[in-house]
Amino acid sequence: MIRDHFWEGLTRRIDASSIEVAARDPKDWTDDPRPRIYVPRGAPEQYEYYKKLAEEKPEIRLDVQLLPEKITPELVRDMNAKPGLLAVDMEEVTDPKTGKKTLQGRPFVVPGGRFNELYGWDSYMESLGLLVHDKVDLAKSMVLNFCFCIKHYGKILNATRSYYLCRSQPPFLTDMALRVYDKIKHEPGAVDFLRTAILAAIKEYHSVWVAEPRLDPVTGLSRYRPEGLGVPPETERGHFVHILEPYVKKHGMTFDQFVEAYNYGRIKEPALDEYFMHDRAVRESGHDTTYRFEGVCANLATIDLNSLLFKYETDIARTIRNVFGDKLEIPEEYCVGSLTPGHVETSAVWDRRAKRRKLAIDKYLWNEAEGMYFDYDTVKREQCTYESATTFWALWAGVSSPKQAAAMVTKALPRFEAFGGLLSGTKESRGEVGLERPNRQWDYPYGWAPQQMLAWTGLYRYSFTDEAERLAYKWLFMITKAFVDFNGVVVEKYDVTRPIDPHRVDAEYGNQGLDFKGVAKEG
Repeated sequence: MIRDHFWEGLTRRIDASSIEVAARDPKDWTDDPRPRIYVPRGAPEQYEYYKKLAEEKPEIRLDVQLLPEKITPELVRDMNAKPGLLAVDMEEVTDPKTGKKTLQGRPFVVPGGRFNELYGWDSYMESLGLLVHDKVDLAKSMVLNFCFCIKHYGKILNATRSYYLCRSQPPFLTDMALRVYDKIKHEPGAVDFLRTAILAAIKEYHSVWVAEPRLDPVTGLSRYRPEGLGVPPETERGHFVHILEPYVKKHGMTFDQFVEAYNYGRIKEPALDEYFMHDRAVRESGHDTTYRFEGVCANLATIDLNSLLFKYETDIARTIRNVFGDKLEIPEEYCVGSLTPGHVETSAVWDRRAKRRKLAIDKYLWNEAEGMYFDYDTVKREQCTYESATTFWALWAGVSSPKQAAAMVTKALPRFEAFGGLLSGTKESRGEVGLERPNRQWDYPYGWAPQQMLAWTGLYRYSFTDEAERLAYKWLFMITKAFVDFNGVVVEKYDVTRPIDPHRVDAEYGNQGLDFKGVAKEG
């Protein structure tokens, strides 16, 4: 079903065929929700394409906007009154009807049927499935869409909507590109494809992950710490009411008046700024939401992010050495910071970066007594105590020594292993839940596919084959049984402690589409 039906139902293109639906935003809270697309300065041919489309089809009321050269938090805040889709990559094709050249959107896969925009780390996880099913062109196309985002928006975005322009997601681009390259390396243009992806990853690495505000200069480690002003607009309307009500009362305003005054800095509330900084960081981390991150996320050098960046550093070093003869020239559009056009990158500098990061991870994140990695609070200057399954990402990235890997298997693994696979976190770390403290979807007792897949791959990497296969079997058995017993449901997260109906999840973002009869179209 996944191979023959789901992928097709989840594939999108952004062009004339879909723009009317895709450019509408189900979260559009404005008085005049109409389809809108923002096109970056560097893609004038797309701007012409969409302008022409808007003229030819006035009835769809498509609003085509050109983004300014420099994207600032102020700009993104001001765009919130006109939320829209962000353009992604297009390719030139010949129209079969007219024989003329036209543009067509590069396809990508969305995480669920209700989405029409390109998502960050979801796309990497989907690409693993696409490659298993020999849908290499689709996985390749998603890499090229990411390269377009980095080139024009400076980062792989949380998702391609205007309000995400300051916010990224866990970085997986190098691994994604190398896996695609491995399948196409005998085809013409394969090396150029890989060159583009590695250049994009280098630009993203410098401009996002080792730059202000995400880099912690003291430890040399990176944090999820996106910029942004005011109340994040992309949530359901009532989402922040309980947080904002006390301030609304304090200033004697209506709710909307307060939000407006706060967003535009006429009212200063530092405690609220801090709250929203962490809230944005949680969303950038991909782990929204969890008690691990509540009220501290932007201050944490997490094991997940720093493992991924170590993987970037080692992947880039190896690729420059093995594929590009240890010389990779940086063209102008990929220059950032102190890089100048024509600068030649070699593997040595990337090897050194990886070594430095590994030393910092060992110093600040590894806990010998517990046999696992923890996040590090860069403001309090202390290690956190929340036990997270992301400790296994260090195995996936190859950051652990064989001794550390063995310690994780004997000490950490038993804390996370449950009936259906790995728990996101331990019960002790989550703490008590109740009416005042509801469950969070990335905490105990829930398990998510990405956590499982990265752990299996990591355990395999260190030759813990039995453990990897046992965990994979538990997860697949649970999913398959739920699929058979409950009308073909495939959901995004499972309660891995429940043998009978693990798809019933009561956290704040419960599973979508539980209550239907008949078979799911896609999941």
